[in-house]
Amino acid sequence: MTREAVAGRALPYSDSMLLACSRRCGGKLFRALFAEVELEADGTYVDHQIAQPGYVCLNCGAPAFDLGQVPAEMMAEAEEDTPKTSDILCPVCETLVQVDAGMECPNCGAPLEVG
Repeated sequence: MTREAVAGRALPYSDSMLLACSRRCGGKLFRALFAEVELEADGTYVDHQIAQPGYVCLNCGAPAFDLGQVPAEMMAEAEEDTPKTSDILCPVCETLVQVDAGMECPNCGAPLEVG
């Protein structure tokens, strides 16, 4: 996917990208630390992609963060924090119960292993 200039201005790499300096210096220019650049044999720029997120502010040299990634990271963290429930058959009273890890059977109180 080639990034082409439109009316003399380059298109953004991503619609959700919003880089900010960790020192809040107000810098507006950043460098991608792990970018892969594709060139033709004569050195003409063809394309690029960010191989791994990592940016530095060119105004003060501090690390920069992509604030556009925050909502996705928050959703992923919330997904990890959601308790995993399982439907298992109690080995003592043989009833089907829905439990979290480390819970007991609500019918007979037998300890259950969720695996």
